[in-house]
Amino acid sequence: MATATGTYLGDLRVELRHEQSGATITTDAPVDNHGKGEAFSPTDMVGAALGACAMTIIGIYAQAHDVDVSGMKMEVTKTMSADPRRIGKLEVTFIMPKRAYSDKEKASIERAARTCPVHMSLHPDTEQVFTFLWQE
Repeated sequence: MATATGTYLGDLRVELRHEQSGATITTDAPVDNHGKGEAFSPTDMVGAALGACAMTIIGIYAQAHDVDVSGMKMEVTKTMSADPRRIGKLEVTFIMPKRAYSDKEKASIERAARTCPVHMSLHPDTEQVFTFLWQE
């Protein structure tokens, strides 16, 4: 069974379907590449996937070590490169909830984020910057 399927809707839009759950998402080309920018672009989704994947791996670490990370947030900034057009840089900022994390927990959480499968799958030429904001 396919993981996902897609249908080109025209006007540079694609509807994607996650086959296991039936969830759908529509992508649009970005304004700087002939689109309307009215939905995630495919490259926006890569950035969002990186952040979501890292948060999931942090969550797995947190569950295993009884650390509460609920309420953690993230922001992703994507920078495109030209020749060839590609994602040049992804900056992910994790805003951690105000809790008394130990130095060991902080280091483990930061290390866990860098082991996520999306991080490990991106091309080495794609710069990935992870920043953690610890609310004291």
